[in-house]
Amino acid sequence: MRRLSMLLVPGLVSMALAAAPVVTGAYAAGSDDPSPPKSDTSGKKKKKSSSVSDPKFLAAYRTAYTTIYDRHDYTSAIDQLKALGRDDVADVANLIGYSYRKLGDYKLSQVYYQQALKDDPNHVRTWQYYGLWQLEQGNREQAQYHLSKIASLAGTGSDEYRSLAAALDKPTGTTLVY
Repeated sequence: MRRLSMLLVPGLVSMALAAAPVVTGAYAAGSDDPSPPKSDTSGKKKKKSSSVSDPKFLAAYRTAYTTIYDRHDYTSAIDQLKALGRDDVADVANLIGYSYRKLGDYKLSQVYYQQALKDDPNHVRTWQYYGLWQLEQGNREQAQYHLSKIASLAGTGSDEYRSLAAALDKPTGTTLVY
């Protein structure tokens, strides 16, 4: 009996491992569903993340998201996103930064990209958009760094990686379309 259990246990363990879902790593990307801010361990008080899951907040965030990506009305989207009072959330700060960049205000865009990365240093969409910002500023080496960061967070097959890599493949001075 002992010999039988010695043969069965490794087989059962192997079957259990094979049946378990494979987790290759999670990454944050901008979407129409924002993620709550990281918990603050510095002792400073931070706004409660409960508003991030609030249906009113989510509806307003989705409206701003649509304003950006469907209507391309970046000025209205900035107002909508700021009205949320949650630019401490990476997804919100990233979209504000993106909107300012699309309007050509690179200084404010940079401020919000940095705010997004402060909230979530692994926010893949911010690394992508900030990498495109770097390219638009002529900072190819920094854009390459952002691409490497995306590769480490989301892999080279991710949409964010492919988008920034394609932009980097274009000759300097080429107008970026994304």
